[in-house]
Amino acid sequence: MAAYPDLDLILPMHGAANPSSGAQGTSPGSFAARPDVGGPRAYSSPDTPGMPAPSTKTAWDFMPDDWTRDADGRWHAPEGFEPVTQLEHARLGHITAEMRRVAEREPHLTAEQVRDEIAAGRMIIPANRVHLGYRLDPMAIGRASRTKVNANMGASPVSSGTQDEVEKLEWAERWGADTVMDLSTGGDLDACRDAILRNSTVPIGTVPIYSMILGRKIEDLGYEHILETLLHQAQQGVDYFTIHAGVLREHLTMVKDRLIGIVSRGGSLLAKWMLHHRAENPMYTIFEDICDVMRRYDVSFSLGDGLRPGGLADASDVAQLAELRTLGELTERAWKKGVQVMIEGPGHMPFDQIEYNMKVQRTLCHGAPFYVLGPLVTDIFPGYDHITSCIGATAAAWHGASMLCYVTPKEHLGLPKKDDVKQGCIAYKIAAHSADIALGIPGTRDRDDELTKARAALNWERHFELSFDPDFARALHDEDLDVDTDFCAMCGHDWCSVRISKEIVEFASGKAPGFARERVMRSPGLTDDARATLEARGVLPPEMIHQLASRTRSAVGADQGKAACHSDLADDSRAEKILASRLDTQPAA
Repeated sequence: MAAYPDLDLILPMHGAANPSSGAQGTSPGSFAARPDVGGPRAYSSPDTPGMPAPSTKTAWDFMPDDWTRDADGRWHAPEGFEPVTQLEHARLGHITAEMRRVAEREPHLTAEQVRDEIAAGRMIIPANRVHLGYRLDPMAIGRASRTKVNANMGASPVSSGTQDEVEKLEWAERWGADTVMDLSTGGDLDACRDAILRNSTVPIGTVPIYSMILGRKIEDLGYEHILETLLHQAQQGVDYFTIHAGVLREHLTMVKDRLIGIVSRGGSLLAKWMLHHRAENPMYTIFEDICDVMRRYDVSFSLGDGLRPGGLADASDVAQLAELRTLGELTERAWKKGVQVMIEGPGHMPFDQIEYNMKVQRTLCHGAPFYVLGPLVTDIFPGYDHITSCIGATAAAWHGASMLCYVTPKEHLGLPKKDDVKQGCIAYKIAAHSADIALGIPGTRDRDDELTKARAALNWERHFELSFDPDFARALHDEDLDVDTDFCAMCGHDWCSVRISKEIVEFASGKAPGFARERVMRSPGLTDDARATLEARGVLPPEMIHQLASRTRSAVGADQGKAACHSDLADDSRAEKILASRLDTQPAA
């Protein structure tokens, strides 16, 4: 705890690292729990009273039966054993090239820490050996690493195709997706998957049951075809499979009173198979055989939540939690086979239930990384579910999720298009980054602090450069005031608090070295993306957008290289007059 004695206030400091490398500014730092890399909590929120404690077990407690442990506690594989998966290498103490690359991308971790987290089952590197031969850049998913974002895409029977999906893949990578799932259910699935794998720099996941039922009814699905499909996709290079092996026959009676039943495609298909055959889930029955196929290529499990809630009214029900317990059992079985595992989670969930769901998973699944969709915290905003879900996603990442599956504005409504992918990615990068700062992961606030210094100095160009989407930020700025001033159109010159603070000699505000501008800079012209942004907004007339895009010197009154409305070059009345004239050119609302 820390105190502000003059205010008679105690701050809830729990020993978290400061997310700013240099502890810049005046904030006391994160209110998260003390870092525990190498332990069950890693970076975590303080537990609300009543939360389940972390599991006392790790992947070390579920070793293959033929491995032996010496007197010093080291494990040894049987003679002639050749490690294949990242988990097997980690158990033997090896640091692979992929682990070193992860440490380069996660500078707060060492390669040794990455190895140890993988060995404990708390981190995975989804990197199929085939995909590593293409363009894959290895990354990690786990509570010790930064929160990751997945983007879903895929052709449907009524929309899109292979080239469309490759373009969406590249678009998702541009806007920060750390992994991509190909959920194609239409067109040439094999060709689409192959094209995505050969073009991606990020891990690719699939739900193989979609391919298994092409040309056949789900009732006709057999064990042999399941394994054939998994082997084929593993040979193509898929990095992780969503396998809905946790939906058991005994669970089906638990969903009969749900408002919306089973919303997982894989879960519903397997439920139909079980009811037809009056037999156990085939994915559960042959789970060890599935593990053997996946181990050969180091394909990671994403153990699917086939009974996730599809609405707030069904959240945290007995079916969802019963399946989660089974996923914990399957995690143990996969670890014994040497296969990496993460767990999928809800879904739709009231905000007050998110912490419990994140923390019961770390108990039942022994800290295996949790990969969650949203959750959506309200159901009445179709078209805006990228917002309703990223609210829940921020809380999920703060309380225990390692990867967030994005939701786009098209969720529940249709197949995402290019701009929907961008909106989903950005919403979820916001959620992931916000949680990482709150958790106190070292260095996560550094760029935020740099942007704050640029904003304080009214250095617009540096402000744009440091933003996640510079084109969009610049377009919105230039829509109101298309020249580089020491105030913005929101307040104007006289009312600009940032300008006033900057001018107060006693304040440090706006005076950071390297951020103050030596002279007035003229704003550059709009990029194609920025121009498209303003055209889509429909606020400015086309001729003004053209003027902003063409950016002639005379168009901004800057023939001498200086912007006439900057207050360093014009008195206050002149600055206000020019600002007003800029705003008056806009059409009435």
